[in-house]
Amino acid sequence: MATSNNPNDLNLQNLKIEESTSVKMEEASSVTTEKTAKPKQEKAEAVAETLPEKLHFDRTPEEVEKALNEWVKKPLLANEKKPDEKILPKSDARNILITSALPYVNNVPHLGNLIGALLSADVFARYCRLRNYNTLYICGTDEYGTATETKALEEKCTPRQICDKYYDIHTKIYKWFQLDFDYFGRTSTQKQTEICQDIFWKLHKRDLVFKDIVEQLYCDTCQRFLADQYVAGTCPNPACKYNDARGDQCDKCGKLINTIELIEPKCRICRNTPQIKKSDHLFLDLPKLQPDIRSWFDKSSKTGHWTNTASSITEAWLNEGLKPRCITRDLKWGTQVPLEGYTDKVFYVWFDAPIGYLSITANYTDNWEQWWKQPDKVELFQFMAKDNVPFHAVIFPSCLLGSQDNFTVINHLSGIDYLNYEGAKFSKSRGIGVFGDHAQDTEIPSDIWRFYLLYIRPETTDSNFSWTDLMLKNNTELVNNLGNFINRAITFCEENFAGKIGNATKLETPLDQLFVAQITNELNAYLEVMEKTRLRDGLKCVLRMSRFGNQYLQMKEPWIKCKGSDADRADAEISIALALNLVYLLSLVLQPFMPTTSNEIREQLNMKESNHALENAFHCYLPTGHTIGQARPLFKRVKSDLAEQYRKRFGGQRRF
Repeated sequence: MATSNNPNDLNLQNLKIEESTSVKMEEASSVTTEKTAKPKQEKAEAVAETLPEKLHFDRTPEEVEKALNEWVKKPLLANEKKPDEKILPKSDARNILITSALPYVNNVPHLGNLIGALLSADVFARYCRLRNYNTLYICGTDEYGTATETKALEEKCTPRQICDKYYDIHTKIYKWFQLDFDYFGRTSTQKQTEICQDIFWKLHKRDLVFKDIVEQLYCDTCQRFLADQYVAGTCPNPACKYNDARGDQCDKCGKLINTIELIEPKCRICRNTPQIKKSDHLFLDLPKLQPDIRSWFDKSSKTGHWTNTASSITEAWLNEGLKPRCITRDLKWGTQVPLEGYTDKVFYVWFDAPIGYLSITANYTDNWEQWWKQPDKVELFQFMAKDNVPFHAVIFPSCLLGSQDNFTVINHLSGIDYLNYEGAKFSKSRGIGVFGDHAQDTEIPSDIWRFYLLYIRPETTDSNFSWTDLMLKNNTELVNNLGNFINRAITFCEENFAGKIGNATKLETPLDQLFVAQITNELNAYLEVMEKTRLRDGLKCVLRMSRFGNQYLQMKEPWIKCKGSDADRADAEISIALALNLVYLLSLVLQPFMPTTSNEIREQLNMKESNHALENAFHCYLPTGHTIGQARPLFKRVKSDLAEQYRKRFGGQRRF
């Protein structure tokens, strides 16, 4: 530890500073003056549930020197997309193709759906654009199959009407959550039929598809074979025995089920007991493809960024040995099987649906093959919850590799665990949890929803949505930490330096130099985890940067120095200039997570028209003499009793 109490006298060679990030209230409030009537960020308050984090200003002289060299360099501007320009791979760029698991169109999406796939992919896409990667994020609704037919029967309309209705619902919800797709399409298109059937014929030509007879449940009352989701019964897993398992998978234990394995099955339409009958179907010969899948997976999982969850699930499937999988169903609503004798059937959703990524891209651009048939030029990132991993890591790659058509296959798979709701599982079919339109009915802005879902993103294990915890994180992480630092810095500059940015290009005091090096280090930690799609950790890095900013101001005490000598006032001016440059950097690193808040910060800095890329260094973004805007509170404190009100209001029981 340094022996001097004056930060300007610190010896950089041996400097190591540790200090709690908790803010003394007298000092925090002294940043703003009593005479102003402008709104202020609420004062930080002690929160018993959280302990202040110990932060270390601890960088080597070499790191400091390198950071200072980068600090004065001109920041790089972000690439701008021309209006109506189609995004296509470029020879001189890193080409990133991003997909998120296609949401079923038969229901309103819940928060688990959002964080499991779509919101996570949106955050990563925004990050990639900030990094000047050539990025395409496509998604769309999964519209074919049993789920849609079932919903159409429930609502007494056609499958097409169901798809149109819920496509509109999904689109509005995703717009409210600020999901920035480059294209959001749907699978019930002619392109889907063409591409899906083409892949089928290529597999068929290579003898990777064979015929077999399947025992299925048939309902005499409804006069139809019952596909997976038309059946409910007791889970055959002896350790589970859940009495309302679906015909394809048990919601409780996650076991994949063959419908005839269900104990005491019932038709979901008429509730009568179905009978077992035989039907001819087509199977994908996965055992023949196992060597190719194993070789691809071993390489992709080592060279790419796969979550442990995704890798372990895929490894388990391969170790058990792949088995033939039926790819057809006795349905009407779907992609028609083109093979003679099977034209009255459609392709099973898990053969058909992932091909939707290709067809949706084809509906976006006629040059879709540049994205999907140039694996040496394109990196494919896919986002999903763990229940979708087998289909994206085994079955979908099997179809692409088996076709031998040089398809782009997954390089990076972010398969995460489940988000639970107040200790229970989210379930669209049972209406358990907070749904997209629920969120819109609250007074909570979409940025706060995004923040909290990403803060608890289940990257390594299942996590739990809690109203109480949401309120706590809002008040501690956003109001006390992030909002407090940003408001302090902007308000102090307004009231003590007429809103003008001082000259911070020449930093002579050791603490100022160390601050730049420390923020550079935190920025690179952020970049490292974001590149690996560890989005929750990326958000934690943003909050750490803000804590370092608060700590820096506490150590520099500009509210005291601005009342001292000319030298002290000049030092205070540099301190605030450094703090405001960190505020601007925070607007960049926060943009993938909280886009509205990011824009608001830039507006308060009077930098709304700026368009900087996110680089590996902390730069002096704000020019000397730049006039900032007016400070306004970014976040509102939420009273704890509101959590119970919302818990009762949205009790998690909803039927559609």
